[in-house]
Amino acid sequence: MPDRFDALVPGLEPATYAELARLPRRRLDDGTVLFRPGDDAAGFVLVLDGSIAVHLTGRSGREIALYEVAPGETCVQTTLCLLGHVGYSAEAVARTGIEIVIVPKPLFHRLLAESAGFRDYVFRSLGNRLADVTAVLEQVAFVKIESRLAQELLRRAGPDGVAVVTHQELAAAIGSAREVVSRRLEVLSRQQLLALERGQVRIVDRRGLLDMAEFPDPA
Repeated sequence: MPDRFDALVPGLEPATYAELARLPRRRLDDGTVLFRPGDDAAGFVLVLDGSIAVHLTGRSGREIALYEVAPGETCVQTTLCLLGHVGYSAEAVARTGIEIVIVPKPLFHRLLAESAGFRDYVFRSLGNRLADVTAVLEQVAFVKIESRLAQELLRRAGPDGVAVVTHQELAAAIGSAREVVSRRLEVLSRQQLLALERGQVRIVDRRGLLDMAEFPDPA
């Protein structure tokens, strides 16, 4: 993990780096919930190590994964809450053990007003994150569920063709219901494109899955 903020957040002024370096660092275990819908933003979160997953949950219980926050990246939910003075509408959970720094609200707003480098970082990151969310919405709205499912399995599969993932995790990742994903997986299994095993999915016919995902074969 980098000790210097300039390794993760380039382009800030020396005085801004000095202020960030004085903030306490927090270590949180994997599975820790950082915020839930309705919570107020305690401050601007900078991820130094690990990964955070952000997702929405509907009234039916259906989940959709919005994005993940890696070191040097920002959470669009937190930025929008701080700028708009509103509560969170999504939930964030540590996917791994994480180390973070929380920039308190007063300091966040002061740096936003006084530091051109910090302001550029916040709005550039916000634009990138909004593009990620738009891509998720486009996938859910315009791409067939079979294609989204094939894409996610190919993305998660290791060199051995095995994706260690549950039906619920797949459903959240592609913006569908677990029951729907389970039925589609059964169909793909009968078509001998993949094999369902406890806690994982093994790709049997990579070429067939690539065709379904509408991906070119990198090999």
